[in-house]
Amino acid sequence: MVDEKLKIFTGNANPDLAGEICGYIGMPLGQAEVRRFSDGEINVMIEENVRGADVFVIQPTCYPVNDNLMELLIMIDGLRRASARRITAVTPYYGYARQERKTRGREPISAKLVANLITVAGAHRVVTMDLHAGAIQGFFDLPVDHLPGVPILAQYFLGKQLQNTVVVSPDVGGVPRARNLAERIGAGIAIIDKRRPAPNVAEIMNIVGEVQGKVAILIDDIIDTAGTITQAVGTLLERGVTKIYACCTHPVLSGPAVERLRSAPIEEVVVTNTIPVPEGRLYPGLKVLSVAPLLGEAIIRIHQDLSVSKLFD
Repeated sequence: MVDEKLKIFTGNANPDLAGEICGYIGMPLGQAEVRRFSDGEINVMIEENVRGADVFVIQPTCYPVNDNLMELLIMIDGLRRASARRITAVTPYYGYARQERKTRGREPISAKLVANLITVAGAHRVVTMDLHAGAIQGFFDLPVDHLPGVPILAQYFLGKQLQNTVVVSPDVGGVPRARNLAERIGAGIAIIDKRRPAPNVAEIMNIVGEVQGKVAILIDDIIDTAGTITQAVGTLLERGVTKIYACCTHPVLSGPAVERLRSAPIEEVVVTNTIPVPEGRLYPGLKVLSVAPLLGEAIIRIHQDLSVSKLFD
């Protein structure tokens, strides 16, 4: 039986995911209203008692990033002022994660700024998935549970019973993620060597690993404009790959992404619902997997002071 002191709230970022998580746990979603004043200011009303409660706020900071981030911060502040015992920010997708280091002079580290904002707002803990850079966990001076999306993707591809597969990382930074998937499905691994002359622009230099005659599974943490993925597809086909699947945890899918993916020779694009995919961007070749059971189990374990890492042993 769920403890009555456990409460889950959500903003407007991904209410469907919050509903799925509550369904998995077997409890109602907390009553809160998020409104806008005529000038765009956000107003949050927590409409039930949270004094002494263990509260989880489910709010990925996806598009519109700044609105969803402000909703998260204001909800945390409201819950803190309402005397919640512990507040956990559940941000399956952590916006600004790609700005986690200085690459040139006078450049901000926005991922650290967001971590500071969440901490100062009053969060006691953060739950997130597949950070663009794992070092972002160190930007917080509070506990961070960093959940991987690879087990969910691996389970799906195991069910497809693909033969002669190779998992391809689109860059050197994604090698640990690709190796994790490869080990789980019993596949080889290859790496694409690329450089970024500008944001959202990638140039492929070389492929490390054997891909000829194989079924390739491209894996990344984010598919944004899909430029990297579609470039990689062309290069892999030139190297003799027979079929290509693509997968990621966070389907940002901004700008021309959907058209690029739809027109590319990809068998299937597999993503999760850390970010909601609007109806207009869904198409037959896009498969959306749910992270609700994973997040629901993590919430239960945190509430009961159990190990979260045991989920992945």
